[in-house]
Amino acid sequence: MNINRYIDHTLLKPTATIADIQQLCTEAIEHNFFSVCVHSSHVNLAKDYLFPNTDVVVCSVIGFPLGAMSTEAKVAELRQAKIDGAYEFDMVINLGWLKSGEENLVEEEIRKLKFTAGNSVLKVIIETCYLSDEEIVKASQLAVNAGADFVKTSTGFGTGGATLEAINLMKNAVNGKAKLKASGGIRDFETAQKYIDAGVSRIGTSNGIAIVSGTSAQNSY
Repeated sequence: MNINRYIDHTLLKPTATIADIQQLCTEAIEHNFFSVCVHSSHVNLAKDYLFPNTDVVVCSVIGFPLGAMSTEAKVAELRQAKIDGAYEFDMVINLGWLKSGEENLVEEEIRKLKFTAGNSVLKVIIETCYLSDEEIVKASQLAVNAGADFVKTSTGFGTGGATLEAINLMKNAVNGKAKLKASGGIRDFETAQKYIDAGVSRIGTSNGIAIVSGTSAQNSY
């Protein structure tokens, strides 16, 4: 198993500079990570740096990190990021809608974003640290119903990151109909391996180099 190919090498700090994004891409090429995950404003920069000479994919977050903007705004952001060269998209659900019992609104928003993504990969961030077990299950099921490709634990900007307990709930809820992505607080090889053993297909982290080198790091995401 090549653990590097599980990693979305991530830089989502609001202060990230052009040089920081270029460095992220350099590291992703050097370590053959699956993707770089950046804000939509950096997609064009990352795409120009990576293509056509590498197979590192550009992933853009959508509606990040709160998920509370309008569906129309999320659709527009995804559409432009796709034009700019992103192939994968990590969207944040509207947590307020979910907690209000407006499940149809949550599902329809995901469906609209998947329609806009088309053949590209859509990952749905449900931000498990704010959800009950029942809400984790429900959000995961809604993502599957709407055609999402992945369900993802966290933004890394909430009160907590990935947990194995949440992954198990999500795994049972999607029942093989979507893949799983863990993010937030995965900082070393041993922890990453536990999540892979639990069934995740992708890990979002800013500590990818530490993971593949067998060391540990302190970045929160």
